[in-house]
Parts: sequence; structure tokens; C-alpha cells
Amino acid sequence: MTRYLLGVTGAPGAGKSTFADAQQHRLAQAGTAAAILPMDGFHLPQAELVQLGRRNRMGAPDTFDVDGFIATLERLRAPGTVTAPGFDREIEEPVADAIEIGADIRLVIVEGSYLLHDRDGWERVRPLLDRVIFLAPDDAVRRERLIARHVAFGKTPAEAEEWVARSDDANAALVAATAHRADDIVREGAA
Repeated sequence: MTRYLLGVTGAPGAGKSTFADAQQHRLAQAGTAAAILPMDGFHLPQAELVQLGRRNRMGAPDTFDVDGFIATLERLRAPGTVTAPGFDREIEEPVADAIEIGADIRLVIVEGSYLLHDRDGWERVRPLLDRVIFLAPDDAVRRERLIARHVAFGKTPAEAEEWVARSDDANAALVAATAHRADDIVREGAA
């Protein structure tokens, strides 16, 4: 039996992880086991980002291992257990083989910002997903969430605001331009 891959996308701070967790819980209550595959595990390691001169833009499309992400999605289409990297927010590093998706799992919620991006290799993602939901919360709410997250993981409020303004907002604009490729758009309140 083929796995069903449900994409959940939106700008940084849109509530993708929260939405995916809620869907997984709802499905479990209905008797359906689902796994979550976050795109965050495919961030390039910090040392590589520094070497490439991209550390100050971490989260942009070219700061991820898109080929590794595609290969994992393709493996999910075949029978068997699939492992994937996770992401440790405290050290901002990917963690190899942190996620295991068992052969018995038939539904995988794939969450990440660039599921609908159409350049630089990302255009290969959408055809591998059965359905994609785009989360579109109010922009002010999204920014508040991001600043709070950055502060929770060690940035000062000023550093968090600067990061959001410089990096996350640029990525959010890029992601917003992909919303028309989604099957469904969920507005504020659902994430």
C-alpha cells in the first residue's frame, strides 16, 4: 500500500508544526496512525552555512539539503521503514536519523516552508505530495510567534526582531508567493 503524503506549508511562524501535531493527534483519536516529517531536519549544518556565507540567511531555500529532502520523500513512496533527520532548535543543527517512519505508517504529514517553491530543485517536491495545505495567519501574529520562538531559544528580543526583519520576513514573502499552488488555504485561527 502506498503512503499518502499530506503537505503543510506556510511562512516561518505560520504554525505549521502546531497544525501538523494537531492533525496527527486528531487522526490518532480516529484510529489512524500518522507520522510527521518536518523539513527542518534538512537544514544544512551550521559549519557548511558559514563556509557558504549563508549563515545569516538560515531558513532561505538555499540553506537546506533539497536533494536529501527529495530522496526522503521518494523513499516514503516505497514500502519499508524510512529514517530522516530531525532538527535540534537549541543548537540549530540537523540530527541524523532522528525520525523513523515505520512501514506500517500510511499517512505522513510533511511540513515545511518550501513545499510549493518552484525553483532551485524545490519544484520536484510538489509532485511527490498528494495534497498541500497552505497556512496563512495574520502577519502580525506570525511575526509575534517568530520573535517569541527566537527569544525562547536564546536570542535577546532585539536580536529576535532583527532576525525576523532581516531573514524570516524575506523568506515569508517568498513563501507567500507560492500559496496559489496549494490545494487548500487555511486562514488565521486554524493554526
